[in-house]
This record gives sequence, C-alpha cells and structure tokens, in this order.
Amino acid sequence: MPHFFVKSFEEDHATKTLVGTKKKTFQTLDNILMKGILRPNTKSFGQKRRLSTTVLSGRYTKTYRPQGLIFRTKDRPDYVIPFDLVLLSDAGKIVVHYYRIKDNLHVYYNHKLINGYQGFIFKSISLMEKKFVSPEGAWKAVNAFRVAHGYPALPPSKRRLAAYNEVVFQKPIKVVPVALFGYRAETRRLARKYGLRYFRSAGEFYKRIRGGASKGQEGRCFSFAGAGKGNRTPVISLES
Repeated sequence: MPHFFVKSFEEDHATKTLVGTKKKTFQTLDNILMKGILRPNTKSFGQKRRLSTTVLSGRYTKTYRPQGLIFRTKDRPDYVIPFDLVLLSDAGKIVVHYYRIKDNLHVYYNHKLINGYQGFIFKSISLMEKKFVSPEGAWKAVNAFRVAHGYPALPPSKRRLAAYNEVVFQKPIKVVPVALFGYRAETRRLARKYGLRYFRSAGEFYKRIRGGASKGQEGRCFSFAGAGKGNRTPVISLES
C-alpha cells in the first residue's frame, strides 16, 4: 500500500510560521490546493526550517492536531523521527496541548536538542519502522535516553507526543491531496468545496483505506474522478 501523509492544520485550516515573536499565516488551504505545494514553515530547536508531517500506518494513526490534509507525494523526506521532536529537547516543561503554548512559541521553540539526539533520526520511513515496531517501543527508548542524560523520565501524561511520528522535508514538496480530516463542521464544508473526501480523523481514513486494500479494492474505495464541480484540486485515482 502506498504511503499516506498528514499535514496538521491550525483551527483556520492554514499553516503558520513565526515572524519575530508573532505567529503568522504561512499557507492557506486554498493556496496549498491551488499550487499543489507544501512549504517548510517550522523553525525550532536550533534546526533548519522544515515541513513536519506524519506518515500513517497500522502503528501510527494519530496526528499532531485534530484537523489537517491527507496527501501523497513522490518526494523523499530528509529524515524521520518516531515521535514529536520536542521529546528530544532540553525543555524543562514539555507541553502536550498546542493551545497552551501557541502564544509563546518563540520561547518554547528556542530550546535546544539533547546531545545524542541523532540516534533517533532516521533516513527513511522503513528504517524507522525496522528500529521501532510500535510507538510504545519508541516511548520507552526516548525516556531511557532522557534519563541517561540527566533529565527526568516523562510522565504518562506526555505519552501522546509519541503517538505520532514526524516525517520531515526541508524543501517544498509537491503533493496530491487525498482528503481532509477534522471533527468540526467547517472541515466538512471545505472538503465539499474542494471536492475532497472527508473523515472525522486520520485514523478513520486509514482504517477505511486499509480495509479496502486488504480486499484488493483500494482504488475502488477511493476514486476521485469527477469530484467537486469547479474543483482546482488534482483529480486522482489511488490505483496509481
């Protein structure tokens, strides 16, 4: 089965970036779909500006935020991490819920990564999956790493940050939109507007596509031909 990726959006279905100490809109959904391009928008923890996405699999069906775009791409990631990069940072207080830090990102993102963090950076999705067969294994490994470097073990309340991975691109990538996900009515409305499939969650999408693939009906379950009158979104069949 091909890889399906997720780019999480903020509540207004856009990506953001920091300009000084302020968070600004970087790409709107309309711009992403019109251009077919996702651009690196995140600069944090002393790393090069990057586009952080998540690859869905039987092991990983959670996402950074509750709404976003599911897409495919032929571009190869620069590196892959089995959890949120913040777990490798020296931040004294690691926050799970984004809304608690979104107005102070310039402070939170100014932390550095712990020496030796490179041991959790993989060159490909397959290498990450070979090393960690489940998010639980990655969670235990990063906790052991933090303790070995003099940081306290993370409590179970932070485990959600290991429920999704980070697939990182350092250059703009070409994307083929597949679906929008999110529990709010606005996400459903936007999916109709752009002729995209809609799901309440990325996990719901993956369960559906995996079920179709197991029956040899993946393309039949997700045919996009003719979707959306006046739609500017690339029309695809997932059999390709």
